[in-house]
Amino acid sequence: MAEQGRRGDDRGGRRGKQDDPRGHRTGGRPQRTGPARSSDRDRGARTADQAKYDGPPIPEEITGDELDKRVQAQLRGLPEKLAARVARHLAAAGLLLDEDPETAYQHALAARARAARVAVVREATGETAYAAGHFTEALAELRAAKRMNGSTDYLAVMADCERALGRPERALALAKSPAVAGFPQDQRIEMTIVEAGARFELGEADGALSTLENAPLRSIAREDWVVRLRYAYADMLLKAGRRDDAIEWFHRTVGIDGHQITDAAERLEELEGTR
Repeated sequence: MAEQGRRGDDRGGRRGKQDDPRGHRTGGRPQRTGPARSSDRDRGARTADQAKYDGPPIPEEITGDELDKRVQAQLRGLPEKLAARVARHLAAAGLLLDEDPETAYQHALAARARAARVAVVREATGETAYAAGHFTEALAELRAAKRMNGSTDYLAVMADCERALGRPERALALAKSPAVAGFPQDQRIEMTIVEAGARFELGEADGALSTLENAPLRSIAREDWVVRLRYAYADMLLKAGRRDDAIEWFHRTVGIDGHQITDAAERLEELEGTR
């Protein structure tokens, strides 16, 4: 999923005017010396750092009271005005996470710049970085949060970051953590899905399918974790070349995906339209 092959950038540019041997540009203006250019770089770095610190504008209607009480409690150790600013950035990040994850991440970075020693701030930075596809940063932030509070709640996200960074073997190591056995059902399923994906990436297609088949695919529950599990299984069947079975399980997914948290319906339409 987190730097979750998904990035790329093209660098290039045009040449400027050529310099003559006297250190002047052909346009007649003398070249700047090293220290001046260094000063420009420093000023540029300060400007970028200040922009990160300021963060995106916060809508006036966001007060910080939108945060969960657990989060608010962790901010009480900060000075009052600082806590209020951090809370507003975190609340904005939470509200934007689904529709604009990159801006949510920038809000979280602004909170982090002010309160890097608060675990919930590092956790929020990791979660928004993951949603925005910054997997290296997400992994670093979630590791920091885990060191601070000892929580294992985000092991599945960390494992998916490892997958996204091309390290499926590390994802499997996290999936085998003893802490996983004590996870709530939805978190266990998330780790199962990540584990199956890692096995497939290691060339273990049968192992990936078995991992999902050993989970409660036929649960009568209609919760989101069942939807995600069935969708992952259908997708894995398709990757394994079992098209008809995949169609069956996409149908089973659509049947309980009342909130449309997956694109199973679109996948089905595409598959059945090309039969």
